[in-house]
Amino acid sequence: MPAVQFQNIENVRLPAKPLYLAIGMFDSVHLGHHAVLDMALQSARRGGGLAGVLTFDPHPTVLLRPDNPTRLICDSATKARLLEEAGIDVIITQQFTPGFARIEAEDFMPFLLRYLPRLTTVYVGENWRFGRGRRGDVGMLVAQARKHRLTVVSAPRVNENGEPISSTRIRACLEAGGIEEANSMLGYSYFSEGVVTPGKALGRDLGYPTLNIVWQPRLHPRFGVYAVEVSGAKSAGKHRAVANYGVRPTIEQNGQPRIEAHVFGPCPFGGGDTIRIEWLHFLRPEMRFASVGELTTQIAKDRTEAEAFFKGLKEKD
Repeated sequence: MPAVQFQNIENVRLPAKPLYLAIGMFDSVHLGHHAVLDMALQSARRGGGLAGVLTFDPHPTVLLRPDNPTRLICDSATKARLLEEAGIDVIITQQFTPGFARIEAEDFMPFLLRYLPRLTTVYVGENWRFGRGRRGDVGMLVAQARKHRLTVVSAPRVNENGEPISSTRIRACLEAGGIEEANSMLGYSYFSEGVVTPGKALGRDLGYPTLNIVWQPRLHPRFGVYAVEVSGAKSAGKHRAVANYGVRPTIEQNGQPRIEAHVFGPCPFGGGDTIRIEWLHFLRPEMRFASVGELTTQIAKDRTEAEAFFKGLKEKD
């Protein structure tokens, strides 16, 4: 069943079932987030209730630190889909407005209960903060919950290579080209989605036809060449490819960031198709070449390196 979605908590209308609510930003819905979500899901299934999420848009730093806001890994629609795929029944996206930011930490639990009277248990990460000035912590939330005969469960942080998984750490990996480390923390392959648009056909003329997607996320990964897999709604399976993400400095000035993916073998996609590109391995940074001839030579090397990467994956299997 698809998740029921609400914009702002005051608009929530739910059946008379116990609500097990995970609260957080959940940017990218990574493995650390799943530690919180899974507890809510398991309790909801055992208790015959609903597993819900309360999340926020925009990121609080847009309001509190407008000169340097946090750039999100995924947009609200993608986050909602990832939460739904995780099994969440109810997604509440609370607009982070000046009024919401002024709610005192002591008033947060009564605020929740005003609109969620069937709230049974709240799930958060162990370092979660809330309320005006971020004064509230898990200890305060537990104390508040006891007054209302509710339960608070905090999930310990999940580590990867000895360090806690966090959206901040994943952002740093993406910006540095550390796609494999990012994927390990995400628990899935980082991906882009978009509609294939016509390009200048230069890749086709050079012998390397590409699928072109104009893509400008809030946080963009490092410009460069990657081994990727391409899939789409109209075809089964994934197709191995090599892709460049960037502004194409050899052939354009002030170009929009876009993905150009060259699929190995027959390509079932074309203009107007919506495709997903999963990023698997960083090959090299984007660079400017002295001529189209040099670019063509490098593209051939990139394809060879990408094919070698996929061959290595097959041998590991």
